[in-house]
Amino acid sequence: MSVALFDYYTGEVMAQERPFDLLNKSIGGQVMIRLKNGIEIRGVVNSFDVHMNIVLESAEELEDGNLKAKLGTILLRGGNIIFVSPV
Repeated sequence: MSVALFDYYTGEVMAQERPFDLLNKSIGGQVMIRLKNGIEIRGVVNSFDVHMNIVLESAEELEDGNLKAKLGTILLRGGNIIFVSPV
């Protein structure tokens, strides 16, 4: 589901995705997640809830873009997440 926005400059109605729309599209796909403590995690989204707690499969911790550790299946607490980006 998307939300309609009105662009006052052009007079056009635009559709904008909501955060959960992006996460729904990412299920089964790979994402990059940065946590409040600066750790970056890459993995495949398995599921999420309304608190943005996210279960990742094949998760990996990255440091400066390089693999630091293989984590497997993990649960990330939504309150610790700064951003989620599809890869």
